Amino acid sequence: MPPPRLHPLDRSPRVERINGWLEQAWERGWSNYPTLDANVLREKAGYDPSICVRDDADTADFDAKLDALCKALADEAKLNSLGRTIAHGQLVRVIKQRQSLGDLWAMRPESLETQLAAPIIVLGQMRSGTTRIHRLLATDPAHSSTRFCDSWAPVPPTSKLMPDLRPMGSAAALAMARAVNPWLDTVHPFGAARADEELGWLASALDHATYEAQWRIPSFSRWSEARDPAPTIREFARILKTDAAHHGNAATPRVMKCPQFSEHLPALLDAFPNARLVIASRDNEEVLHSCISLVANQMAVQSDNADLDWIESEWRRKLSLRENRLQSAISQFDGPTSHLTYSGLNQDWEREITRTYADLGLDLSPAALGAMRSEMKKAEAGSHHGHAAQLKQFSGDQPPT
Repeated sequence: MPPPRLHPLDRSPRVERINGWLEQAWERGWSNYPTLDANVLREKAGYDPSICVRDDADTADFDAKLDALCKALADEAKLNSLGRTIAHGQLVRVIKQRQSLGDLWAMRPESLETQLAAPIIVLGQMRSGTTRIHRLLATDPAHSSTRFCDSWAPVPPTSKLMPDLRPMGSAAALAMARAVNPWLDTVHPFGAARADEELGWLASALDHATYEAQWRIPSFSRWSEARDPAPTIREFARILKTDAAHHGNAATPRVMKCPQFSEHLPALLDAFPNARLVIASRDNEEVLHSCISLVANQMAVQSDNADLDWIESEWRRKLSLRENRLQSAISQFDGPTSHLTYSGLNQDWEREITRTYADLGLDLSPAALGAMRSEMKKAEAGSHHGHAAQLKQFSGDQPPT
């Protein structure tokens, strides 16, 4: 049971202790001060873009994003010692993953020719019910989904004789994250091998969604929003094909979900023109307040200068941008589409899911409905229900002095 979270910028006392330990370790030479210099990060990760199957444009896109992100972290993020360590570790991991994926595709180019069934893409803002919709659809035995561990560790074992240790690695990483941030599961229900969004695959291509939700990097966000997302989506599609080939489920419709998809929808539909769309919506102010809580929870851990007013202003802008791009894209899409509301799901989720299957031309089998009922029972006991109580607590509250 986590301690009460009385303000959006509350953080565990462990953060202060870890900051002190890190600073002491650097002062005494027990560990190296974590650099955020893009070229040093490339060298540390053993980055050699010549060993891969990506074209020059996609390689240049990744390099430009890495340079811009590192500059924004240095100029704007005001990271504390833990935040700097986390940023360093994340970027080294992403660069290593990119190199390992390139090595894998050079060794197994046939994985990139994997033919995929038409996916089911869940769209909508953060905090609008997309996770609930995604997990309900993913429980259907006729569908496939992406495990959390595969999203954040997209390189599968290179041999069928090797055990897949990614669930254990992700479980350990989540345990460490929960120790630092005891409210982690109240803002999103995690599970190492549980169906989850493909945000990690976007992060592997240095898409800005992951990073702007934890660090104050407005220059990188705006620069990225103005760029063509096609290289990001091409990398995403390569990883999806690799994951489907590894798990042997390419012929099964993949249920995919990520709020960032709304921002990149034209490029996503170019890559998956036969997709079926499920669009979630919720009251704008409710979405905003929930987003502020989530982002504040992440930023407070990694910066001693997190600003709640700035977070609210930035995410009001961000949600408006995503909504405008989503509406523009779906106005030009004539494929199967279903619209779900947060309130409708709360009132009668079985009715709404039944209608969604009809809208998409899918068969809702008794086995699927039974699996969904089990998922809802499991979700009823989830820690994320505590987030609503936190939001009520925050209403009208002031930051602690």
